[in-house]
Amino acid sequence: MAMNDMKNAATNSVEDVDEKLQDKDSSSHAGSEFDLVSYHENNAGRLVIDPEEAKIEFGEHVAKKLKLSKDGTKVLWPQPTDDPEDPQNWSDFRKNLQLFIVTLAAIVPDFDSGIGIADIFALATQYDTTTGHINNLTSNWSIFLLGWGGIFAVMLMRRFGRLPVLFWSQVLALGFLVGCTFAPNLNTFTAMRCLTAFFATCPQVTGLYIVTDLFPFHLQARKLNIWTMGFIISPFLSPFIFGFVVARINWRWTYGIGSMYGAIVVAMIAFFGEETMFDRKLPNPRPIPRPESRLRYRLETLIGITGLRMAKYRDSWNQAVFACLNVVWRPHLFAILVFEAMVFGFSIGINTTNAVFLGTPPPGGYGFSQFGIAGGYATPIVAVLIGEVLGRYFNDWVMNISIRRNGGVFIAENRLWTCYIAMPLYICGFVLLGASFQKHLSVGALVMGWGIAEVAVMINTVAVYAYCNDCFPRMQGEISALINLARTLGGFSVAYFQVPWAMKNGALQTFGVEAAIVVGLFLLIVPMLQLKGAVLRERYSM
Repeated sequence: MAMNDMKNAATNSVEDVDEKLQDKDSSSHAGSEFDLVSYHENNAGRLVIDPEEAKIEFGEHVAKKLKLSKDGTKVLWPQPTDDPEDPQNWSDFRKNLQLFIVTLAAIVPDFDSGIGIADIFALATQYDTTTGHINNLTSNWSIFLLGWGGIFAVMLMRRFGRLPVLFWSQVLALGFLVGCTFAPNLNTFTAMRCLTAFFATCPQVTGLYIVTDLFPFHLQARKLNIWTMGFIISPFLSPFIFGFVVARINWRWTYGIGSMYGAIVVAMIAFFGEETMFDRKLPNPRPIPRPESRLRYRLETLIGITGLRMAKYRDSWNQAVFACLNVVWRPHLFAILVFEAMVFGFSIGINTTNAVFLGTPPPGGYGFSQFGIAGGYATPIVAVLIGEVLGRYFNDWVMNISIRRNGGVFIAENRLWTCYIAMPLYICGFVLLGASFQKHLSVGALVMGWGIAEVAVMINTVAVYAYCNDCFPRMQGEISALINLARTLGGFSVAYFQVPWAMKNGALQTFGVEAAIVVGLFLLIVPMLQLKGAVLRERYSM
């Protein structure tokens, strides 16, 4: 009954605001030409998707102009222009290649950061210190800087485009990772690792831009699922792969191999990456004539000369610099950021501390060998892949149900129903993982707990990205950067207290309290957004 009451209340709230929006829309349509270019931005969180509903809301004259999906069942937002160079008009192969490249690039930041997890015991031996000191000095601060690098990357992308910022950030990150490989002392290693994190994080905020540049609304959650999978799975790949490597050869090879992967990503961006930013609001989206030579245009776009020339037609420095501050205080965004910070943050804590729990001899831990620790990190990798498959179909199902239930209109708050699936899994996963460490349950119990927790994180994170993107369609980069910052701020400090707390009071208490905090925030925030989200969107969206 309580769930039904909440659904009814949420529906009534949405309908009240929708009526106001429809009245406002109808009056504006009557008085002026309907703006196909910016409708999806001006109606944040409420989009007409069904062509039949479009005829009712916009009138037959406007509805005839609307471009539809290939099967004719959904209105495309944003509306593609007639320009073949509009990224919305690109072929599926061309679009998916750009998604593939940015997903490979999104793996880099946490993959590089995670190398230190595999090397933690070797680094402690090399630099004559403790694993705790290595974690506190290098791992935690590199995670912290992962968040802030994205804020600065978005400022540059607003002015100069996606491709040159992505390219140069990865070149710099590669250079600093090579520095980690040959660092002669701990201070140099720490500086190189932190700078790598700061510059490498760019693709973790570029992805949302690229997905919305390339794909219409009804495909965006599915594509976000793929990109999100890249950076969620990445911190587990390096401990899994390099745990076996460092058990046999010098730890510097792990950073050397990581540098090779970074070089491959840089090469992919250089040879196959394309600029997806299309200034569709300009009377002429391409005001600067292209060079006759395709190679020259390619090079100028890649290194930023084209973006530098286009900057005068885009947001000013003032707008670009203060965009994040202008959006972060909006109540519905700030609330969901706090929730996601804890959901993802505690999972980051698991990643950095599980190597310690698994390697510590009994009774404090499992006493795994280096090979055993590396094999353990296969668990979250499989879990994230399962979460990707489940999230892909569940998000599409929620979207289609929402459209049918709301008479052909999609309401952003319906994205949050996915969180109701994630939270029970989150509780089960964290409690089982804590019990496994404290009670020394079987490895099977540990694997199940860790895996279930990561499935929950994957499902929840995609829903949060999709919801925030729907609410702020003009601010994809800022949304992505703020979510990235929230999850890293939520996670960088966990390693400071998680292991000492678990050693003193037991891992079950530690992980159980963390799960309780997340569920408490869920109960405070998600139902409130579903009940009042439409009102908040009407008042505070941009």
